[in-house]
This record gives sequence, C-alpha cells and structure tokens, in this order.
Amino acid sequence: MSFELEMATRLAAGAPGISPAPSRVSYDHVVLPGDFPDPTVTKIGDTYWASATSAEWGAVFPLFTSKNLLDWELVGHVFPEKLPDWAGSNFWAPELYYENGRTYMYYTARKKGGMLCVAVASADHPAGPYTDHGILVGQEAGSIDGFAMPDEHGDLYLIWKEDGNSCHQDTPIWAQRLNDERTALIGEATELFGNDAKWEGPLVEGSALVRHNGWFYMFYAGNSCCGKGCNYATGVARSRNLLGPWEKHEQNPILDRNTTWKCPGHGTVAELDGRWFLLHHAYAAESHEFVGRQGLLSEFTWNEHEWPEFVHRSPQAPALTDMGRFNVADEFGGDCLGLEWQWPIGQQPTTAVRHGQLHLAAHDSRLGALVARRTHAATYKAATTIDFANLPVDTFAGLAAVGDPYNALALMAGNGQLQIWHLKSGKQQCLVNIFIDACPTLTLRLEVWGGQRYRFAYSTDGATWQPLPTENFTLNGTYLPPWDRGVRVALVAQGTAGSTATFNNFIIRNKR
Repeated sequence: MSFELEMATRLAAGAPGISPAPSRVSYDHVVLPGDFPDPTVTKIGDTYWASATSAEWGAVFPLFTSKNLLDWELVGHVFPEKLPDWAGSNFWAPELYYENGRTYMYYTARKKGGMLCVAVASADHPAGPYTDHGILVGQEAGSIDGFAMPDEHGDLYLIWKEDGNSCHQDTPIWAQRLNDERTALIGEATELFGNDAKWEGPLVEGSALVRHNGWFYMFYAGNSCCGKGCNYATGVARSRNLLGPWEKHEQNPILDRNTTWKCPGHGTVAELDGRWFLLHHAYAAESHEFVGRQGLLSEFTWNEHEWPEFVHRSPQAPALTDMGRFNVADEFGGDCLGLEWQWPIGQQPTTAVRHGQLHLAAHDSRLGALVARRTHAATYKAATTIDFANLPVDTFAGLAAVGDPYNALALMAGNGQLQIWHLKSGKQQCLVNIFIDACPTLTLRLEVWGGQRYRFAYSTDGATWQPLPTENFTLNGTYLPPWDRGVRVALVAQGTAGSTATFNNFIIRNKR
C-alpha cells in the first residue's frame, strides 16, 4: 500500500496519531421553534438581537438575544403591556435597525378602524423600554413590511410593500427617505419593483436588504404565505443603487419547499465569521399550520456571478426530533408569569403568582380570561391542576386548545360539573356536561393527535384518569388555527368580575 493510500485510509478510519480536518459546523437549524413568523435579526455590539411577528397575541414583538445565531434567549418584548394608542391589531413583521447608539423597530399594525400601516418605535437600549413614534406610511390599500436601509450616500430609507393583494391589485415595493429623527418620511416615494414573475403570484413582500461588494441585495418573498394551501418562496433582486434599477435573479425562487419544510420566506440576513445566513420562517411538514411558521436559519454563499445560493435551493435544517426538550413544566415559582406566556391582544388578564400557584382573574366573555403557551408539536398532552374546592360559584376554570378567542376547544370545571366547550366562529356550544363529586383539586388533561384530533380526561388523584364521554372517540379540531397563527394551549378562567381561578401547575409533553 502506498503511503498516500495508507494515510488516506487511516484518516478516514480516524487512526491514532492522525487528526482529521475539523468539520464545518452546520448552522442550518430551527432556532426559533414554535410560532415565530417574519423573523428579524441584527447585530448590536457582540450580540445578535431578533424579533418576530406576534399577530394577535400579546405581549407584542418578542425580543431574543444570542451570541452565535443558534442559541436564543427570550429577554423581553417591545410592547410588553400597553399597545401603541393608534394601533388595534395585526402586529406583523418587526424589523430592527441600530444607529448611533439607538435601536429602532419598524413594524406593521392596523390602525384602529383603518388600514395596515408601517410605524416606528425606538429605545436607548435594544431591550427597551421603547417609545412609539406612530405611523410612517399607511396607503389606501395598506402598507406593510417596513425595512430601514441606508442608500449609497448614507441617507436612510424606508422600504415597504403596498398591500395591493388585499384588494386584488399589484403589490409594488416602495422606498422613501426618512428624516434625521427617523420618525417621518420626507421627499417622494420611489417604486422599486412589483410582482411580475409567475412564481410570485399575487404579491411580493417581506423585503430585507443587505449590501455586499458594491451591490444592494433584496431578499423578498412571493406568493401565498400562510395556511394549508400556502406556496410561499424566497427570491432575490440586486441593484448598484438603492433606488434602482433592480434586477431579479433569473434563478428565482432561490429558496423553496422540500419534504421537511414548506413555504420558506420573509427573512433577514445575518453574517457570522464571514458566513452568511437568512433567518426566515417555514412550516414543518409534520405539524404545518397547527404549530405555525417557525424560525429557521439557512446558510447561503455567494457564487461566481455574485448572486446568493442556498444548498439545494431549500432549507437544510433537520426536522425537530428531540421534542422532549420543548416540554413545559411550570410550577409557578417566583412572583410573576414567565415571558413565554401570552394572551389575546387587548385582553391582557389580571394574574398573580404566589406560593406556587397562578391566580387568574375571571372574565365573562365567551371563553373568559386566558393565558397561553405556544405549541411545538402537533401531537402532545397538556395538563393542569386546579383548586376545585375553592372555585367561586358560577366561575369555571379550565384547559383549552385555542386558535384565537373565537375558536377553541376547552375542558372547563365549575359548579360541581365538568364541561367540554366547543367555540367555533364565536359561537359557543357545550358538547359534554357531567357532575362530579366534591374534591380539593382536579387535574384536567388534553390529548392531541396531529393537531386535528382532541380528547379530554380528568383525574381526582393525579393518577387515575377518566375520559370525558363524547359522541366519537376524539373531537375534530382542524378548524382551530387561524390562517396565520398556530394553536396555543391555554389556562382559562370564565366568570363574573371579581372571581378568580387558581392553578397549581401547567404541563405539556410533546411527541413527534
């Protein structure tokens, strides 16, 4: 055997005394698992900061930090409690921009009683607190997906999409200069390009820009973003000047679906150690709309023609398999709820955490007051133990799978009874009602298969389970997820003002 062949054989076998070349670390991962659409990322100092769409769930616009783009920590929210006075819903597509020691958040929201608008808030520190400066642009068809980018002269511009697809019109991408305070647009708007390629369908949106080797590159999304019939994908265009002319890549879309991930799009570019990445969202094929659009990191390189290229033109992040690491076991330690808990915007409940219990003030709305957690899998079990003996009269406490406040399946306990509530399009129906003996505590359990089939059970001792009798073995929950959001699991308190439900714990156990 020749020396060269022997060395090659020993190296391949990992022979003693031979150190194999270090492998290239893969950064293709799910880094924001769960429902985190339209993610944004920027580097401030030695720390990466990220956020994402929160839609109709508070607190609005989560804030994450990371040193390596892979491991992220939730550290707060842009609007942790009070919403901007002008905005009512549709908190979408935040984009972070850092300049001269100040952090700006350009975001989309719907004006109360009006159209979608792009607005801006700012803070002296990226963690906040943020001051809202109000609307920058709100066209008649709506304006969304704002992104701040300096031009070749250093003047800062806002890039955004006119939401023409909402009224069966085209969707041009616009640019207009920002004032020195970054709180208003000045001058005239310039149209950069629109949806004119077949794969883009009725829209282009989600612009994210980066400058590289003298070119401006705009990563953008096309076609239908959300839900079971989505066909979203990612394209790129480039220009020597920010205001154009822009050239779309003839190989678009440069990032499209595969068997693991569906509808990848709406991302922001980040660089780490000379490597380039797009933080974007996609649906996991196994869980799809029931979990929602998850935050993926996909690496790309620059080819000899100075265009970005993704491997196989699709996300290479492996499917999530170790679902146990996303299990939840909240024993309500400390003196407040963790940052992961959510609530419907405009309906922030009154809560108190003390002595290992959550006290949730009831509300007399159709579903009641609720706090919820994102799901990470489409098959899981969730449970909670309630202080059943001390529930006030006509107050119900329960566990629910919630798409939004108008669509839910809930197991509720109160007045010595257990009930399954079916809430669909705002109409509530009691499917099951049984009487149970008095007991100090009651544990409620929800089982879900594939995001579609639901079954409820209860236990008076935490060990022996009694399933709730239903017409079929499981209930159909395919109607739960809205077009743009995943399903949450919630703790619910329904009753008159002044009454409170007490929960001892909250558990989720995931399965693949």
